[in-house]
Amino acid sequence: MYFIDELREGESISEVYLCKNKTTATTKAGKTYYSLILQDKTGVADAKVWELNNAIEHFDAMDYIRVDAQVTSFNNALQLNVKRIRKADEGEYDPSDYFPCSGRDIDGMYKELLGIVDTVKEEHLNQLLKLFFVDDEVFIKKFKVHSAAKSIHHGFIGGLLEHSLSVAKLCIYIADNYPVIKRDLLVTAALLHDIGKVDELSSFPENDYTDEGQFIGHIVMGAMMVDEKIRTMGDFPTVLGNELKHCILAHHGELEFGSPKKPAIIEALALAHADNLDAKLETFTELINSNNGKKEWMGYNKMFDSNVRVTDE
Repeated sequence: MYFIDELREGESISEVYLCKNKTTATTKAGKTYYSLILQDKTGVADAKVWELNNAIEHFDAMDYIRVDAQVTSFNNALQLNVKRIRKADEGEYDPSDYFPCSGRDIDGMYKELLGIVDTVKEEHLNQLLKLFFVDDEVFIKKFKVHSAAKSIHHGFIGGLLEHSLSVAKLCIYIADNYPVIKRDLLVTAALLHDIGKVDELSSFPENDYTDEGQFIGHIVMGAMMVDEKIRTMGDFPTVLGNELKHCILAHHGELEFGSPKKPAIIEALALAHADNLDAKLETFTELINSNNGKKEWMGYNKMFDSNVRVTDE
């Protein structure tokens, strides 16, 4: 398998990729062409089919296709100039090669998460966490392998689990250093803050926004999921439930970042900063990993509003 992150300008390749997206477009001269996004587990590549002839067999988005192409460069990014396409036959590809996956062991991470659940001593919060992470088999199956984003950060299999675990560990550190914080509330909110993403985003290979996700969004969806579980418990303290749902609703920190509420309690503030820190550090980590070990400026990045660079050794 010749992975996308190994492509180099000037090469000619013949390889099977997943066609993530297919768009029919027209040049300024009125000529029809295809614009494709090809994917494997190492990333995505822009591809263009300029000549729609008999060498380009029928295919659709989300098909595995064998492409013969020349690796070129456009606007300082690699692009594939595709000459031939056919749908790949079974046996020509291994699906596990086409979806990015956490570099950490998923079962190991989930075991660590369950260990954190056991540290939550407040009985109602502990019971609520177990309703999700121990008893709800459908939820567990989705949560363990779901991504945390379409593209920005943790956009890979196991990404939601990895992100939730990292945020919870950051929150434990914060709670240990600021005794005014209600540790069990903060840790519970950290583990549950992004659960709405199991329904906001579809599973791989699409890993795209669902209709429900577009209409409502994971923040409100997560609060609704928590509220639904709480209602089955009967005796959950009203104020505690509202505090927990507030943490979820405010975890993006600012209204312009999608939070329906701004943090009004210290636990919500801590969660918002922990969530933001993990998201940004993972984004920067992915940038570093995509730079192929080069110690150079990587260009302007919108999330950081800066030209970014790998640190010298």
